[in-house]
Amino acid sequence: MDVMTTAMAGTLESSDCQVTVEPGSGIELSIESSVINQYGKAIKKTILATLERLDVKNAKVTVVDKGALDCTLKARVEGAVFRASGYSEDEICAGKKLPWGGAIQ
Repeated sequence: MDVMTTAMAGTLESSDCQVTVEPGSGIELSIESSVINQYGKAIKKTILATLERLDVKNAKVTVVDKGALDCTLKARVEGAVFRASGYSEDEICAGKKLPWGGAIQ
């Protein structure tokens, strides 16, 4: 999936995360987390696995984590990537389908 523009998903509330995706060269990942010392490796692994599943090859990804669970991290990364890839409500209503159940696991 090609990242064409900057997009964001999530909030800075407790137990959530804010993910920003921008066009980039390769995968550039920046993580700021209140639990980085305890769960930093797991957070990074979840984000990179989600990007790989979505076939994102070139993107700058910034994550500000406030203790989000893995399922929340995945959802926020997916949401930001779809927004940055040009998916919009109008396109979805016009028949451009999101790959639910396929690329997303």
